[in-house]
Amino acid sequence: MAGFRPPRLTTFQTIILLFAAVILGGSLLLMLPFSTRSGTVTPFNQALFTATSAVCVTGLVVQDTATHWSWFGQAVIMVLIQIGGMGVITVAAFFSLLSGRRISLMQRGTMQEAIAAPKVGGIVRLTGFIIKASLFIEALGALCMLPVFFRDYGLRGIWMAVFHSVSAFCNAGFDLLGTPEAKFASLTGYRANPVINLTIMALIVVGGIGFLTWDDIRANKLRLHRYRMQSKVILTTTAVLIVLPALWFFFGEFSDLPAGERLLASLFQSVTPRTAGFNTADLTALSGVGQGLTILLMLIGGSPGSTAGGMKTTTLAVLFANAIAVFRRQSEPHFFGRRIDGKVVSSAATIGMLYLTLFLSGGFVISAVEGLPLSACLFETASAVGTVGLSLGLTPTLGLLSQGILIALMFIGRVGGLTLIYAALSGFSKAGSRLPQERITVG
Repeated sequence: MAGFRPPRLTTFQTIILLFAAVILGGSLLLMLPFSTRSGTVTPFNQALFTATSAVCVTGLVVQDTATHWSWFGQAVIMVLIQIGGMGVITVAAFFSLLSGRRISLMQRGTMQEAIAAPKVGGIVRLTGFIIKASLFIEALGALCMLPVFFRDYGLRGIWMAVFHSVSAFCNAGFDLLGTPEAKFASLTGYRANPVINLTIMALIVVGGIGFLTWDDIRANKLRLHRYRMQSKVILTTTAVLIVLPALWFFFGEFSDLPAGERLLASLFQSVTPRTAGFNTADLTALSGVGQGLTILLMLIGGSPGSTAGGMKTTTLAVLFANAIAVFRRQSEPHFFGRRIDGKVVSSAATIGMLYLTLFLSGGFVISAVEGLPLSACLFETASAVGTVGLSLGLTPTLGLLSQGILIALMFIGRVGGLTLIYAALSGFSKAGSRLPQERITVG
């Protein structure tokens, strides 16, 4: 029709559509016969699940990555992980810069939302830093693991080192260590290997604290007083969420292991749920408390603007600070001598409620449909919405409806619940109208 103009997409709609497009493209590539070792066509639902898990850097799988997919299929998965970890918008902007194209103001705004940057100014420089730093860290991680994998796998060890470094830094949790006799093995065979354990943990933490935090560290080094308040909150919360769970796992779960192996297993199990998905221990052997603690860590996830998912460390910190302020009868929560805006508290409460609702409703439906224990189903849904990838072994056995629920949870967990809501409700805002106020008692 003459004069017809398609509606202009909002920033949030652009982010969602680009993620969906990459997932669909990856699904089609994974369906090709030469993407599998057997040369057969992978059913669309399985290819879609794998592509969603890779782009959303989750790690839940319905087919063992090492034994089902060919070198081409594994390479497709690694590229999808890299795109999902850095962010679709970031990667697209990087290629635009390489081609010499100018980044428009609207594109800069989209980039700002995609990486949770505080302002549009300097966003192009920050994008370049993200790409360069990511590739450097992944290369360093691969070099650290190369001697071990080369010793165990020969020349194939080079690919193993690169794949696992990308997967760990992007908090994806995909691995190539399964065998026809022991599928979905993850890193259990390297539980006592300090090089693999420490390198993978370092990559997970580095990828999970966020690019803005690393930009702060790069600019200010050890001058902590110059850091942004957000960076201080992220580093503090991350340290607490590593140390305290590790103490529980050390004293409450792995008492049958030798001291050194016990320490590595405890630290690894504390780090990996936020939100990497590798495991060095049998998760089904954890106590109810251990599995419950893992679920909580999976829901919390990493930090804003990082390769990790989950409701984010800053969300937890804001809710905790707000509770402390209420206990002390203070009007506003604060961190490090800085108060927190009430809108941020409202957003944190909304995000927390959204993740809790998705986690519980998904678990209830899967449990009812599959006839499985609710606790095990909640573990899988926490892993999906937190984009973690840890599993009690249920995911490959689930039906189409349950797999569809996990796909939706992974997608929401990666693009962000608020992003989806803002995209869906674009144009329906009624800002400026205020209804009469009346008190309601809570608690």
